[in-house]
Amino acid sequence: MLIVDAHQDLAWNMLTFGRDYTRSAVETRHLEAGGQAPLRNGDSLLGWPDYQRGRVAVVFSVLFVTPAHRREAWETVFYRDADQAHSLYRAQLDIYHRLTGEHPELFQLLRFRNELDDLLANWERSDLDLIFEEGEGNGRDPHQHAESDARPGHPVGLVMLIEGAEGVREPSELDEWWRLGVRLIGPAWAGTRFCGGTHEPGPLTKEGYDLLEGMADLGFVLDAAHMDEWALMQALDSYPGCIVSTHANVQSLLKGEQSNRHLSERAIRGLLEREAVLGVSPVNPFLLPGWKRGDRRGQVSLQHLVDHIDHICQLAGDARHVGLGTDFDGGFGLQSVPLEIDTIADMQKLALLLGERGYSEADISAILGENWLDVLADSLPEI
Repeated sequence: MLIVDAHQDLAWNMLTFGRDYTRSAVETRHLEAGGQAPLRNGDSLLGWPDYQRGRVAVVFSVLFVTPAHRREAWETVFYRDADQAHSLYRAQLDIYHRLTGEHPELFQLLRFRNELDDLLANWERSDLDLIFEEGEGNGRDPHQHAESDARPGHPVGLVMLIEGAEGVREPSELDEWWRLGVRLIGPAWAGTRFCGGTHEPGPLTKEGYDLLEGMADLGFVLDAAHMDEWALMQALDSYPGCIVSTHANVQSLLKGEQSNRHLSERAIRGLLEREAVLGVSPVNPFLLPGWKRGDRRGQVSLQHLVDHIDHICQLAGDARHVGLGTDFDGGFGLQSVPLEIDTIADMQKLALLLGERGYSEADISAILGENWLDVLADSLPEI
């Protein structure tokens, strides 16, 4: 079954730590051992060979920059105003264009429906399947670059998503972001001038409504993840286009957690009424309230993630409204995910766990990837 992951912070890691996602996660860990990246962000979970093993065909590749008032002391890349945000978001967009331009056999931008169709046709060609041996480094020098492995594989599609829209200085700039390939926008991370966000509640502002109007005119998908519930409910009432939530879990399953980071029953039902797909994240603090970095990974299981998936399916009455949004390498790494996960490839383990819960093969395929593919098929424009 193909996997689609609706949230990965690739450009932020490439810009902040110099990570090279043409390498495997294991190679990156060896190269970074003893350095600042694993200390600050944990060991990487991502890399092109891992996408191949896990049949991760499409990734929503995020453009994200930390606002100055929320940055960690060690962070060197952050913005203080909209002009700085615009410059840094553009730098991340350029990173994705450069990655796909230099390695088209590994990564391809998905901007149009035909590009998605061509990519999926490639993944259906079993003669191109990449076969790796099990074990760290796959039997080769971990410092050796992935390009030296000439075995065939499938390109991974990247759909660009802006998280926190402060880099959009005026709605008139939306056309440029669209022409450059961005297809989803989330107005919030923390609170922005557009709306309330995580730990900073508040409604949509006048600028927020103007942003949504401009997004709808061009056909952007609205990503509700990180939006405060007040703003989210307003957006559900006013945004005529496609709405999703790429990476937020079920608040009611996180007993004692008071953050507005996750989705209340009211928010979930509102999103389901709009036929939204909701991505869930296998991040330990998002699965076990009170878990913090340094706690035992064994306290958290992929079964916790299945609980969130199942909860949304029960509310929806089907398996067509939930998917994966791992948020991998997004400020955390190997040390902060369930014990069953070593890399993104291990998300395939969900198939067995969902089957044990009574989900059919068709349901499992929908959850792992087809639901997000339906969103893209409906929202990506024709050339």
